[in-house]
Order: sequence, then C-alpha cells, then structure tokens
Amino acid sequence: MKLEANDLSFSYNSHPVLNDINFKIESRITALIGPNAAGKSTLLKCMAGVLEPDGSLIINEKDVKDLKKEELIRSRSYLPQDSKTNACLSVFETLLLGMVHSLSWKVGEEEIEAVSNVLEYMGIEDLAMKNINELSGGQKQMVFIAQSLIRNPQLLLMDEPTNGLDLQHQLELFEFIQKITKEKGMTTIIALHDLNLAARYADNIVVMSKGMIHSSGSPSSVLTQKTIQSVYGINADISVDTDGILWIKPLNSVRKVFRS
Repeated sequence: MKLEANDLSFSYNSHPVLNDINFKIESRITALIGPNAAGKSTLLKCMAGVLEPDGSLIINEKDVKDLKKEELIRSRSYLPQDSKTNACLSVFETLLLGMVHSLSWKVGEEEIEAVSNVLEYMGIEDLAMKNINELSGGQKQMVFIAQSLIRNPQLLLMDEPTNGLDLQHQLELFEFIQKITKEKGMTTIIALHDLNLAARYADNIVVMSKGMIHSSGSPSSVLTQKTIQSVYGINADISVDTDGILWIKPLNSVRKVFRS
C-alpha cells in the first residue's frame, strides 16, 4: 500500500496541532517519533479517520474522501495508545468484534477460523476463553493488537503498542510486526518513544517536532546526534553494533537546570 499526505493540518479549538504535513510511505515499517506533544498521536488519528484534517490523504493514489466507508474499514486498522474496555467479553469474542463490519447475525466457520489463526499466530491461544478484564495489562495489549490484525489490513496504525509489555514481549511483538508486514505487504506506521526500538525495527523513520515533520529517512540518516539534540534537547552517544544496528544512549539534557 502507498500512503501519501499533502499539506495535512489539524487544529483543536483553533489551536494548531499539525502544520503542513507532507510525506510518502510505501509497504514497510515506519516509526513515527518525537517528544511529547509533537503531534504523533494526532497524525495517527488523522490517518485512521478518527479525526478529519485539512489537506489530503491519499491511499493507493485515491483520496480517502473519494473512498467508500466499507473500503476504508477494510483497508486500515488502528490501535490507539489507550485501549480499554469495560465489556464482559472473552478474548475470542473481543477478536470477533474486530470483524464487526462483516459479521452477520450468525458467526460462520470462516470468522471462527480467522480468530483462531490470529490467536495461534501470536501465541495467545491459551487466552481465548478468558474474560478480557481478567487479563494483565500486557496480555490485554496483546489481545488488542491481535484484534487490530484480524481483518488483514493494508494499513496498520499503532500508537505506542509496547505499553504494558515487558522487554521480552516488546521484542517478540516487533519481530511479529516485522514478519507480518513483509508477508502481507502492509504499510505499518507506529508511534514510538523508544528510539532504540525504532532504530532496530523500522525501515523508515519520521521525526516530528512542534506539529511538523522535522526529518525523515532511514534510521542511520535520521537518528543523528544533531537531530536528537535539536528535537529532544539531549546529548546522546550513538554507536553501531555488530549487526549494523544503531544504539542510542542518552547522556544529558542540553538545557540548563537552575537550582536555588
């Protein structure tokens, strides 16, 4: 899938949050990084259709405004940063809700098989019959990620998907995302705070600052000492490991701290 934004902007109550966003992204993993309030989550919501920005968003050379609602529902899936539910549902039922656009009054074998396949693929089939509100925070996150994948979307949007996950599950999750993105030819865009996860798993990185795109490109071209100092206000040591992967070690803030 190809995704393109042209002069995208958005404001909350006349307060500009996104300004003149332009990019072109194709089938691969793109990490959206930047400090708090840079506009990452707002941009994801615009791409997901949760918010309606000014400007144009183009999917496979078609403006989203010209696509039917059913096409948009099938083509993209969005996992927000704070996925919560008070519903008394099993994990299996929660995943079925991810296909609500295509479900009839009776669930068929095809839908049941699709849920079973995703549960098995993610290694959480043992949770299928458990009530989702009985799960740990990390387990819930894995379930919501599974729900976002149930429709085999062309565009997968994820806002801080590693929240609540320990280090092992963070790595397993990104290895899974890497695998499915390649296998399905998807476009996956992930908002992240962890620069090392972005450097390790993203093919492309978009750096946001103050509602605008500061820079974009490969991890090695974007994650430089100059960029990190300019955008995050810190000095960092950047090295390359034996696998050729960048490693960013924060050193200190460049701001002066005044003490009385």
